[in-house]
Amino acid sequence: MTRRPLRGFDRERLIDLRTEKGYTRGDLARFAEVSVAAVRSWESGQATPQVDRLARVANALEVPLSDLVRIPPHERYLGDLRVQAGLTQPQLALEIGISTASLSSLELGETALRESVAERLGKALGLGTAEVRAAYERSRTRPPGTRV
Repeated sequence: MTRRPLRGFDRERLIDLRTEKGYTRGDLARFAEVSVAAVRSWESGQATPQVDRLARVANALEVPLSDLVRIPPHERYLGDLRVQAGLTQPQLALEIGISTASLSSLELGETALRESVAERLGKALGLGTAEVRAAYERSRTRPPGTRV
């Protein structure tokens, strides 16, 4: 399955944080339970990590995920809020009781965000409903062709 690049992933910041900790690529891979090849490909820009793997990397580096995925709060789409929480679509969909396909459609702004779902999203993401709605609106009203 082909995955889209992780929006906002800062490979230079990953390198900086790893070297500040005094970690080799092997150290980081070991502590985060990912392969050395994965760390190498992320740092070289050949690939971007999946959110669950990046969450393990952030944990190993003892930093919030927002240190590695840099998107200003006022520019975050609904999917970015999920990424900042370190959750995959299937994980979040399960937690809030909707299908992964439904969550995907919401993140793309293709379906309406019901209040009950906004509330469950806010609770799952540790955010207020207003922030969830604002991110959804940015997703829904983004210019054509903009990647979310």
